[in-house]
Amino acid sequence: MSPITDTAAQAAIGAAARDLHLPTIRDEATRLAEIAVRERQTHLGYLAEVLSAEVDDRAGRRRARRIAEAKFPRIKTLTDFNIDAVPAIGPAVLATLASGAYIDAGQPIVALGDSGTGKTHLLIGLGLAACEQGRSVRYTTTATLVNELVEAADDRHLSRVVGRYARLDLLLLDELGYVQVDARGAELLFQIITAREERASIAIGTNLPFSEWGTIFTDPRLVAAIVDRLTFNAHILETGTSSYRLRTSKTNRRNQTS
Repeated sequence: MSPITDTAAQAAIGAAARDLHLPTIRDEATRLAEIAVRERQTHLGYLAEVLSAEVDDRAGRRRARRIAEAKFPRIKTLTDFNIDAVPAIGPAVLATLASGAYIDAGQPIVALGDSGTGKTHLLIGLGLAACEQGRSVRYTTTATLVNELVEAADDRHLSRVVGRYARLDLLLLDELGYVQVDARGAELLFQIITAREERASIAIGTNLPFSEWGTIFTDPRLVAAIVDRLTFNAHILETGTSSYRLRTSKTNRRNQTS
């Protein structure tokens, strides 16, 4: 095998990387080769560095894609959750949930508490942790999901939409209880819940205790069926009644005037 110039080698690497769909190797091969010369790496050492760069970059792109597809309204982590403000949810509980074992078991989560107590933060944090583990996640509000299902039913592609939600590893359904759901919407939502039952996890954020879910759904039998499916083997996270957002706002105002 006759030697080739660095220029020819760079061109050959670029062409091969394009054919093999290895953009990071194409972009980083020359820079990493210069580092390899300075650090006196072996050929195998250089090859390992180049391949690792490609793997790391692909993992980063997949992570970014999963987070984008989850449609989080903002980014919140479980690490940032204020456990001092919600004593009922301690570090051990968060660590257990962050592991994702509940997803593997298909167990539901219900974050129950008044507005401003951290329910949405918990849901997003759980979803982000699942994305980091390579799982498919989707965040939506109850009203948004019901509207999507009604439109899908009207357009005659409901089964496709239900199937898409059923395939997710984790569905985050926020703001259950803020808007009343009519009979048709409740039946459509029930299809999503049933499609995921004991197979794939669903995490709910609600401001109403289970005894008041009849104010959301008008059919008593449907309410009982929904509660039964969302509480069986579920993790119930009570965030309380004291608004963290309100306390923070008051503290900030006091600090600004002092």
